[in-house]
Amino acid sequence: MVSPHSQLTQVTKRVIERSKPTRAAYLAQIDRAQGKFPARGALSCANLAHGFAGLEGNDKLVIKQIREPNIGIVSSYNEMLSAHAPYITFPDIIKKAARENGGVAQFAGGVPAMCDGITQGNAGMELSLFSREVIAMSTAVALTHNMFDAALCLGVCDKIVPGLLIGALQFGHLPTIFVPAGPMTSGLSNDDKAKTRQAFATGQCDRGALLEAEAAAYHSHGTCTFYGTANSNQMLMEVMGLHLPGSAFVHPHTPLRDALTAQAARRVLDLTVERGNYMPIGHVIDEKAIVNGIVALLATGGSTNHTLHLVAIARAAGIVIDWDDFDTLSQVVPLLAKIYPNGKADVNHFHAAGGVGFLVRNLLEGGLLHDDVNTVAGRGLHLYTQEPKLIDGALTWTDGAQESHDTAVLRPIHEPFQPDGGLRLMQGKLGRGVIKISAVAAAHRKVRAPAIVFDSQEAVQEAFDNGELKRDFIAVVRFQGARANGMPELHRLTPLLGVLQDQGFHVALVTDGRMSGASGKVPAVIHVSPEALLQGPLGKVVTGDMLVIDAEAGMLDIEIDAGEWAARPVAQPLHQAENEVGFGRELFGVFRAAAAPAELGASIFGPMVGEVHHAAPAHSDAPVTHETRQPA
Repeated sequence: MVSPHSQLTQVTKRVIERSKPTRAAYLAQIDRAQGKFPARGALSCANLAHGFAGLEGNDKLVIKQIREPNIGIVSSYNEMLSAHAPYITFPDIIKKAARENGGVAQFAGGVPAMCDGITQGNAGMELSLFSREVIAMSTAVALTHNMFDAALCLGVCDKIVPGLLIGALQFGHLPTIFVPAGPMTSGLSNDDKAKTRQAFATGQCDRGALLEAEAAAYHSHGTCTFYGTANSNQMLMEVMGLHLPGSAFVHPHTPLRDALTAQAARRVLDLTVERGNYMPIGHVIDEKAIVNGIVALLATGGSTNHTLHLVAIARAAGIVIDWDDFDTLSQVVPLLAKIYPNGKADVNHFHAAGGVGFLVRNLLEGGLLHDDVNTVAGRGLHLYTQEPKLIDGALTWTDGAQESHDTAVLRPIHEPFQPDGGLRLMQGKLGRGVIKISAVAAAHRKVRAPAIVFDSQEAVQEAFDNGELKRDFIAVVRFQGARANGMPELHRLTPLLGVLQDQGFHVALVTDGRMSGASGKVPAVIHVSPEALLQGPLGKVVTGDMLVIDAEAGMLDIEIDAGEWAARPVAQPLHQAENEVGFGRELFGVFRAAAAPAELGASIFGPMVGEVHHAAPAHSDAPVTHETRQPA
């Protein structure tokens, strides 16, 4: 067995130490709930009668007799998202498999699932991040009936998987498996799609040509094939031990996909108390699993959104991580995958090259993943070096790829694309933020240029359309944090700044908002914390200030006299009320008012039991620190 890398050990030890009181409180909560089978045995006759009244046939009798385990299905099915549309058939597959394995399954509840690809650049995008919290609460509502001995969570995309997981972790005593739907088949290449978008931004093609290109890229059921947040979610659920091995990137509506869905039902029944192999989700997601998730994200150049989501997920399990942990690991975790926007390949090419199994094998061989973890497949992450196959109609697992089938997409640990991960912590006078540099050429990783300050991405678009941005500059787009407007992804900025960079200008972005999970070739320092609305130093910047971004050195700075900087007031938005009404935004005022800083996950959920957070004071260069006390 390969010894763990020293920095993997270092980060894990400090996460464990930092999390001691809160993790202990969380595990005590599980202890109070676990081991009581079947769960519905605690219900009164009236409660139980309500619980099975909607069922028919033998399922109703099984629930009534209180002898066999019951699976609660929580699904994000809808017809608005190509990734979630396949879930229409999954409940029937699950119920049939449960019956055949001596159990029963009920559709416990649905959760909302909005698509950032549809709402990008529109008012609805300001609900996107907070939909994670709504999904978590909806998951809790679905499982709170106390009818279930296990759960299956059906979800794929951006906020849906983090929300499902945060909600499921509140029922940490339940064995839980996440059931993916898989990616769509490859259509128009992501590279060609991006070129068409840039052509449209510069007037070289019309809307009809753009729509045809987009429709050729997003053409059927399954996730979008680029490596954004949705597919990063699938990678993480597998490496964190919540998927069946090798299931993340199998296409929907295939015999293998259906077999994996049925096996998820059979397996989660085997993990219940009654079957003697009890493994609840709260014991799968521990400090080592969270660190494994960070490593997998870095090794694949995954979505920057997970610098928010993984923090929030960890907190739901009583675990405290911060951006220093990401940064420390990024120094030693090599980039092993090139998937668009970090390369030309899509996730189907990645899967064909060896996929998750090859990745896990190589990271284990490099001492960069913890093997000694619980998973839904059993003890040890090495189980995830296997891949599923249908042999004579039977689902089985065989050893995964020993060698990459395409080294332009996926490489072994001794031959990485670059020696470190694609994520950096950025800090300085402007606060703390993150940058994804795996897709940024080395020549563009340091930018020194005057600031141009904007209060919205629409203002950037207007300046671009007016020809005012044909120069070297760093766009400062402020009042885009969770407290200000829900932290929408600033999707509109990517093609605009890409055009200017291609024209030879030195450009970059600094914002307290988010970029897409497909953040690309332009250097973008995002999630800058504290946000401007919370008196963050980004609100002090004025157009013309000389800013310095050095992604290699982790520098986010402004060249200014210290006295002048200290004396400057922090600007506040002139038209904040415009972001508070319309498209349901008025319903989310309480979310905006409660949102935590980005480095704490931008979550609305309060401190964990036993935890007190002390964020760095406004305008300070100091990092956020964590202080804990014993559980109350």
